Amino acid sequence: MFKHILIGVLLAAAFSRSQAQKLPTDYVNPLLGTATLTDSADAGFKPTRRVWGAEVFPGSSLPNAMVQLSPVTKFHSGSGYQYEDSLIYGFIHTSKGHWNLCNVPLMPVTGNVNADDYASAYSHSREAAHPGYYQVYLERYGINAELTSTLRCGFHRYTFKPNQSQKLIADLAMANERVRGWNIVQEGKNVFTGYQQTGEKIYFYAVTNHDIKQIDSLKKDQKIVPVINFADGAKPLEIQIGFSYVSIQNAKENLQKEMLGKSFTQIQNEATKTWNSLLSKVKISGGTERQRGLFYSCLYRSFLWPALRSDNNGQFTDMTGKVVNKGFNYYTEPSLWDDYRNKLILLGLLSPKVTADVIKSLIDKGEKKGFMPTFFHGDHAAAFVAGSYLRGIRDYDVKSAYNLLIRNATVEGGTRPYITEYDTKGYIAELDVPNPVTTTVTKAAVTKTLEYAYDDYALALLAKALNDNSNYQMLMKRTSNYKNVFDPSTGFMRGRLANGDWVKNFKPDYPYFEYMYREANAWQSSFFVPHDVKGLIALYGSNAAFEKKLDSLFSVPWKGYQAENLSGFIGQYCQGNQPDHTYPFLYYFVGKQERSQLFLDSIMNHFYDMGKYKLSYAGMDDAGEMSSWYVFNAMGFYPFSPADPKYIVSVPLFNKVELTLPDGKKFTILKKGSGRKISSINYGEQKISDYFIPDAELKKGKQLAITTSGKGN
Repeated sequence: MFKHILIGVLLAAAFSRSQAQKLPTDYVNPLLGTATLTDSADAGFKPTRRVWGAEVFPGSSLPNAMVQLSPVTKFHSGSGYQYEDSLIYGFIHTSKGHWNLCNVPLMPVTGNVNADDYASAYSHSREAAHPGYYQVYLERYGINAELTSTLRCGFHRYTFKPNQSQKLIADLAMANERVRGWNIVQEGKNVFTGYQQTGEKIYFYAVTNHDIKQIDSLKKDQKIVPVINFADGAKPLEIQIGFSYVSIQNAKENLQKEMLGKSFTQIQNEATKTWNSLLSKVKISGGTERQRGLFYSCLYRSFLWPALRSDNNGQFTDMTGKVVNKGFNYYTEPSLWDDYRNKLILLGLLSPKVTADVIKSLIDKGEKKGFMPTFFHGDHAAAFVAGSYLRGIRDYDVKSAYNLLIRNATVEGGTRPYITEYDTKGYIAELDVPNPVTTTVTKAAVTKTLEYAYDDYALALLAKALNDNSNYQMLMKRTSNYKNVFDPSTGFMRGRLANGDWVKNFKPDYPYFEYMYREANAWQSSFFVPHDVKGLIALYGSNAAFEKKLDSLFSVPWKGYQAENLSGFIGQYCQGNQPDHTYPFLYYFVGKQERSQLFLDSIMNHFYDMGKYKLSYAGMDDAGEMSSWYVFNAMGFYPFSPADPKYIVSVPLFNKVELTLPDGKKFTILKKGSGRKISSINYGEQKISDYFIPDAELKKGKQLAITTSGKGN
């Protein structure tokens, strides 16, 4: 008996030691999210076309960097890489996971190739991806390709077989966007430079370790494909390439300051160190190996966008095309419709300097346009700016941001379409479409009404903080506009016509792309009132009636509809798209926290490593929103209303979570018990009477103890 106990103790100690020795980057799998959903049971319908499985890139990048080096297996797709594809067309330098970018593709080749035939087969058995590093073997040419990167520069290392001709195809006519122009020239024995113009103009300056013999081209029909020919060399071909959105000279300076003079291994090690520094800000104990892998992979994926656009010298090209230097790092716009919900709060929690610079970038763009920018739908810069300001991130001109957001909320022709109608009617009227289908595009009037009401609430919080009582009162009055699209006869938020009538032929389970709802049906839209859940419940008459409706959301079967962006269902709830990502928490408001936890656990357990290869999400990651959803819920707290500086507490996946905050303080979460029903919450010496912890308290760096009852589920 003693022998078995001793063996058990030794095994447990060995496991604990091996877990402690692993670094966060050891858990990260950049290939997670690159595979497609193909199974009807995973998608929720029988696929008749490709179903998105996260649309992320597996290649090398640093947190919020300018460059993303990654293989491209399919242009005009999400990230440019799809795990099921069998050919690689080159290695791109920008990727987001949406249908743009994929700039400056380069492909090492040998022997004779054609302008439309140079792709190589590859095998996943000879492919590897780690934070800041990617490797694949190109079977057609016998070339081992490796990539690593800095903030603004990429490093390619290609190992050819002996005595092979060494060439590099630069198919600059290709990208995920329409290419409007390009150029490439040789400068000296070891340098080539150029640009590619799509929506933005990206410049490059490349230094090679083998002499360039010449740059010629392949031609077929109207297509011209540049080919860089290198002199023979026994060592692997190395290409260090700097990028800039300002000029070739700036690309050169970026390369000189970040990469030149360093080896591939040095850059790779620096990239690993950078990622470990960021990911180590969250330390977890307990959980399974799978859960730890998913956690750090999702945490990694949460910090790749928005992307840097200013150079090492501070210069960037603003929205008017003018080159300026304003003393901050200039970033792309966040994917605000998606990531205002959680990812931008996570960014602010761990990287507040980046967050402040992202807001400065939005302000700079807004001052040029006259309105604060948004992304895709809604006006969610309001929630981003208000939530950041109320969480103490204030290193920007908040009055300028506020004035732009007020214009968004009150002036027609800007960021908020139909704002006059919304203000005067109290809702946005939908068009009378006799036979709408899944792809119908009109006003998305219900979704706009609901989102504008929340955006008004967010902006009202900022107005109050800035002592603008007049606008505060105006905005708070409009936050109840969601009630104007609630149809009590059906229990759903429903489209209304201009005359006040409800849209006829109403089918609450039928999904639309942009008719009444944005990428959703009535089920997935009707509970979006994060600022006034009590008011929403009151529309149903009682807690019991609301709970019954909520039960139906998770139990009424999806009928197999296939619509844009919708996949991965629990009943009518869709994890594969953003609109209903707070809905599992709604049971808290009717006294059923454990019911919420059931769905939170189910989502984390089922929807993040799906499919044949266990590499698919339930839907698009959307620049980190899906990943951040997992990160927060695995840690045990979530920004239920992102504009409000507080978090709803749930049961963590892990026994202990420790966050190192930017000021060095450590916020610790302890899970006590193995159940999923919360019996008590204590922060430091204080008992929390509800389920919310204020951001200001969290940042005091105390211990949050979550005690559970019952058995594990």
